[in-house]
Amino acid sequence: MRDGFIKAAAGTPKIRVADCRYNSEQIIGLMREAAKQGVKVLALPELCVTGYTCGDLFLQDTLLQGAEDALSRILEETKDLDMLAAVGLPVRSKWDHKLYNCAAVLCKGELLGLVPKTCIPNYGEFYEARWFTSGAELDTMAELCGQNVPLSYNLIWECETMPELVVGVEICEDLWAAQPPSTALARAGATLILNLSASDELAGKAAYRRSLVSVQSGRLVCGYVYADAGEGESTTDLVFAGHNLVAENGALLAENRFDTGLTVSEIDVGKLISERRRMNTFAPPRRDPMAEAHAIGIGRSSFTLELEDTALTRPIGKNPFVPEDGADRRERCEEIFTIAALGLKKRLEHTSASCAVVGLSGGLDSTLALLITARAFDLLDRPRSDILAVTMPCFGTTSRTKSNAQVLAERVGADFRTVDIGEAVRVHFQDIGQSMEDLSVTFENGQARERTQVLMDLANQRGGLVIGTGDLSELALGWATYNGDHMSMYGVNGSIPKTLVRHLTAYAADEAQEKDPRLAAVLRDILDTPVSPELLPPKEGEIAQRTEDLVGPYELHDFFLYYALRWGFSPRKVFRLTVAALGEDYGRETILKWLKNFYRRFFAQQFKRSCLPDGPKVGSLALSPRGDWRMPSDAANALWMKELESL
Repeated sequence: MRDGFIKAAAGTPKIRVADCRYNSEQIIGLMREAAKQGVKVLALPELCVTGYTCGDLFLQDTLLQGAEDALSRILEETKDLDMLAAVGLPVRSKWDHKLYNCAAVLCKGELLGLVPKTCIPNYGEFYEARWFTSGAELDTMAELCGQNVPLSYNLIWECETMPELVVGVEICEDLWAAQPPSTALARAGATLILNLSASDELAGKAAYRRSLVSVQSGRLVCGYVYADAGEGESTTDLVFAGHNLVAENGALLAENRFDTGLTVSEIDVGKLISERRRMNTFAPPRRDPMAEAHAIGIGRSSFTLELEDTALTRPIGKNPFVPEDGADRRERCEEIFTIAALGLKKRLEHTSASCAVVGLSGGLDSTLALLITARAFDLLDRPRSDILAVTMPCFGTTSRTKSNAQVLAERVGADFRTVDIGEAVRVHFQDIGQSMEDLSVTFENGQARERTQVLMDLANQRGGLVIGTGDLSELALGWATYNGDHMSMYGVNGSIPKTLVRHLTAYAADEAQEKDPRLAAVLRDILDTPVSPELLPPKEGEIAQRTEDLVGPYELHDFFLYYALRWGFSPRKVFRLTVAALGEDYGRETILKWLKNFYRRFFAQQFKRSCLPDGPKVGSLALSPRGDWRMPSDAANALWMKELESL
C-alpha cells in the first residue's frame, strides 16, 4: 500500500448452482488465498453466492434465505482478513418487497453496504427482469445478516489509512450501458471500480469486453477490476469463461480466461491521483469530490486496511517510452517521424526558408534530425538537395563518425559540406587566453559554440533554418552547451528521449534495407557508435569521451525522466520502480548514484530549458517552457535530495 500501490484481484470461484453452502466455502477459500497473496481489494462474480443461472429458483424463499445464511458465514469466516471484498448475491428488500441483484461490500466481518445492479438486461439470452428490479435511483437501508446497511446504487468507500484508495462498485451490464454508474462514482472520487459480472462467453466477445474495461479505466482515470462467472454455472444454454481483467488508466495489467481462481495485480492509485490532479478537465470546475457526491446523491463512507508494503508483480517495462511489442513499436516510430516532419514542414512553409541546415556529426541525434528533415522535404515535394548537411570536424572527431556523416548525407540525398573548425577554435582560444593543453569545459564548449556559429551563418547565407538535434534526455540533464548545440531555429528532436532515438534510427535502417542497403548499413554503424559529443581528442583513433560514463546510462535516465516528470512521483517511488525494472541490470547502489545525479542536474540546468527553441511535441512528455514544463530556473532541489539521502 505504500507508495500508492494497492494489490487488487478479480476472483472466480468454482460453484454449484443453487448450492449456497458449497459456494460460500469456495468463496471463503478464495478470499483466504487472496489474503495470502497480499490482496487488499477483491471482486468476486455477480450472484456467485447462488450462481447466476438459477432461473426461477431466484423466486424461492429457500434459495434467498440460503444466500443470506451463506453471506453470514462468509462474514464470520473472513473477519480476520485485512481485505475489502465485493460478493454477488440476490437481496430481498423489505420496504418494497422486490428482489435486487446486489454486490455485498464487506471488510473484516462487517457488511459495509449493498450496491444493486441498475441496468437489468432482458434481451437475447438474458431474462433478468423476470426476477430482479433495477436499483436505479434506489437509496434506502436494508437489514441483512443482522446488520442494517445502505442499499443504494451510488455508494463509495474511502480507505482511512490510504485516502487515495476510494472504491466504487457496478455490476456487469452497468458497464455496457450508455451511462455506466462508474462514471458518476469516479467523478465523486472513486479511484478503483469493482465490476461483479456474469458475462457468458461467445466467439469474439472477449475482445469487446476487454476493450470496454480498458477504455473505461482510461476515461475515468481509475483502476478497474472485472470479475466474471465461470466454471460451475449451468451450461444448459450458455458457457461462462471466468474472463477476469485488471486494468488501470487504459492499460490492461492482468487477464485470465477459461479458468477459476485469482487474477492479481497492483493498482497504482497514487499515479491515478497524480493524473487527475494534472488533468483539470477530469472533474467539473469549482466542485470538489464531496460536493459532487452530495450533488448526485452518492453516499461516502470509510473502511480501514493495515498500511503495508505491496510486493510488485505488475509489468514494469525497462523502457517506458518504447513499446515492447514489435508491431506497436514500428507503428509508434512511423507516427513520430510523421508528427515531427509535419511540425518542421509547417515551419519551413511559414518562414519561406530556402533550405534547412543540419549539423551532422555522425552520431545518433543528428542522424535522426536529418532523417526527419528529409521526410519534411518529401512532404513539401521539395528536393532533398535543399538540405545542407554540414560536418565540422575538430579536435575530438574520429574518422568513423566523419565518414558516417558523409555517407549518410549522400544516401539521404542532402547537399553535403565539410567545414573544419579546428583553426577557428585555435584562434578563438588565443584570443581568450585558453591553453590547448587545458582540456576543461571551455575547451569543449568553445568547439560546440563555434559549430553553432557556422550553422547559423550558413543558414543566413542561404536564407535557411538551422535544425536542432538535441534530444529530450539531454535537455533533462542539461547535457548541452548553452548557446551551442543547445540553440537552433527549430528543434525536431526536443521531445524524443535517447532510448527512443535509438529505436527510431533502427526503424529507419530496417525500412531502408531493401531500397538502399548502404543507407541501412551506415545507420546500423551509427547505432553501434558510442554516444559522445567528441569534444576531447581521440585515444588511438577511438572515441575518448563517452557520454554515459559521465552522466550515467540513458536507459536509467529515461526511466527516471518518465516517472519523475510525466507522473510526478517522489524520488523514493522512482527509485523503487527503477529497482523493480532495472535492478538486476544495474544494482541498487548504481541506480541511486545516477538518480541523485539526475535530480542535481535537472534542477541546476533548468535555465537551459527556459529558453529552448520551438519544436514539436511527439509523445506524452516534453520540456518546452511554452508547453508541458514551467519551472523557475532557480528552484531549489533540497526536498528531493533529502528524500534521496534517506534511501
